[in-house]
Amino acid sequence: MFTPEQREQLRDSLISAARQDPRIVAAALTGSAALGREDAWSDIDLALSVAPDADHEQVVADWTDRMAGHDVLTYLDMPLGDTLFRVFLLRNTLQVDLSFWPVARFGATGPKFRLLFGAAAEQEQVRPPAAEWLIGMGWLHALHARSSIARGRVWQAGFMINGMREQALALACLRYGLPAVQARGTDDLPAEVTASFSGTLARSLDAAELRRAFAATTEALLAEAALADAELAGRIGATLRELAAVS
Repeated sequence: MFTPEQREQLRDSLISAARQDPRIVAAALTGSAALGREDAWSDIDLALSVAPDADHEQVVADWTDRMAGHDVLTYLDMPLGDTLFRVFLLRNTLQVDLSFWPVARFGATGPKFRLLFGAAAEQEQVRPPAAEWLIGMGWLHALHARSSIARGRVWQAGFMINGMREQALALACLRYGLPAVQARGTDDLPAEVTASFSGTLARSLDAAELRRAFAATTEALLAEAALADAELAGRIGATLRELAAVS
């Protein structure tokens, strides 16, 4: 397990290297460090703006070679348009996210962005998912939960019920102004809200238990849907309850 001191030492080293690399024209901290909210489990998130005349692929390759000196086990690429997020796993369990941005795309799309040097372009802010979309994903998971239970595909059924719960909790996060993706705001919901979801957890893959959890999750989804869009919740309510009743 890495220590906060090891994380800070590596991050400082990477920032220093970015300042010395003429192909890197700007850099920013992203993630929790940008807001000063790191804890013992936080990773390193460093965004790099690559000069327009630089060989983008060579920059990524050179920085990957640089990371190899820090006992990297492997890495994962997560492209986003013409931006590349390369996520490194170190032997000491530290995660290091290096992102390589074209100059025109480099800038804050949310609050977790702190410019270290160079310039950032104004960017459109990332919007939270729409309630209608979350409700739609909820009923879509419900359809597949019903068919999975009926077919005896218990692992798939559990996955679909979990998906329904994810959408319902995301709706609750929207309602409280919390991050509504990847469960980032769920633990900050009021205790009475999360407590109302306890019955949605399937305690086993027994068919009867899956049906019980499915019915409970359906009610939780409809309750949040009604608070977000009462008209839409009213239209789909009877049909979703019918799904849960005949599964």
